[in-house]
Amino acid sequence: MSLLDQVTVSPQQSVLQVMECIDHSAKGIALVLDEHRHLFGTVTDGDIRRAILAGMDLELPISELLRQRQTAFGSAITAPPGTDDPALLHLMSEHDVRHIPIVDEQGCVTDVAFLTELVKEYELPLRAVVMAGGLGSRLRPLTEEVPKPMLPVGDKPLLEHIVEQLKQAGIRRVNVATHYKSEVIADHFKNGEAFGVEIRYVKEDQPLGTAGALSLIEEVDEPLLVMNGDILTRVDFRALLNFHREHKADLTVCVRQYEFKVPYGVIDADGVMVKGISEKPVMRQFINAGIYLLNPQVQRSIPNGQPYDIPDLIERLVEEKRTVVCFPIREYWLDIGKVDQYDQAKADIAAGRY
Repeated sequence: MSLLDQVTVSPQQSVLQVMECIDHSAKGIALVLDEHRHLFGTVTDGDIRRAILAGMDLELPISELLRQRQTAFGSAITAPPGTDDPALLHLMSEHDVRHIPIVDEQGCVTDVAFLTELVKEYELPLRAVVMAGGLGSRLRPLTEEVPKPMLPVGDKPLLEHIVEQLKQAGIRRVNVATHYKSEVIADHFKNGEAFGVEIRYVKEDQPLGTAGALSLIEEVDEPLLVMNGDILTRVDFRALLNFHREHKADLTVCVRQYEFKVPYGVIDADGVMVKGISEKPVMRQFINAGIYLLNPQVQRSIPNGQPYDIPDLIERLVEEKRTVVCFPIREYWLDIGKVDQYDQAKADIAAGRY
């Protein structure tokens, strides 16, 4: 099957089916073509995530998503057959896209160009910061000898899974913020060369919270990918960066949908008047997933060398009318904060669910 066939869907297929197509091809896009191969529209990974945030019914046909989609994410950038690689790369850079359909004079799609195919060793323009300084108190006695990020999950420490994922995504520069038993981390990873990345350590003399250590990192030109060191995930960092850019965000917060069933009938009241009742409803909320993408300038909003948490930063940016958006994680994600979650991580690795 050609790459074009792998990313082709019909207007009648459901949003869920298109999401599965995007996941299966791992190209971040699906081309919606009619029976004559005419381009009906394109659907990106970001379009799917925005639909999830909006609570859209994923069983609806993808044509409905295209109809509802905001014009800001509308018309596809295309190129005619015979366009050479430099011209395609220029188009991608000019319009900040990673894929361009090739469309002939009759409006039929004949091929699709991908940035990852044109630039084989494409390096993601991000610097990662992994927060690995926590005490891991809820995991004692497991963390009495090693810091939480160094607990074994499968055949390697949790932090090694994170570093490996960053490398696979094309992220080569990694800062690791350490405090509790920092020498265990430094002795294992050293400068990162053996793991295919460049690692620098940010030593916290006192715990600085989930954001304070960012003030100790030199300001850079590229965005900062910040993540907690106790997360096991398969989130697509390339899709995250693309989403961040599409929304011209100052800060993107990764979120995870959390469901819980209320074990009682919930009364809908207006003052003393009952308007209805829902029997044991399922409530759905988006929770903070501990992964963030920050523009470089956001670092300046963090107090220097003082304890400071990400929620404080979010509130400050919102008050300053800066652009803060959320990116829903639909890939594998597990926060390893307690013993039962640690056991779940080990089980998921053993069963191949991660």
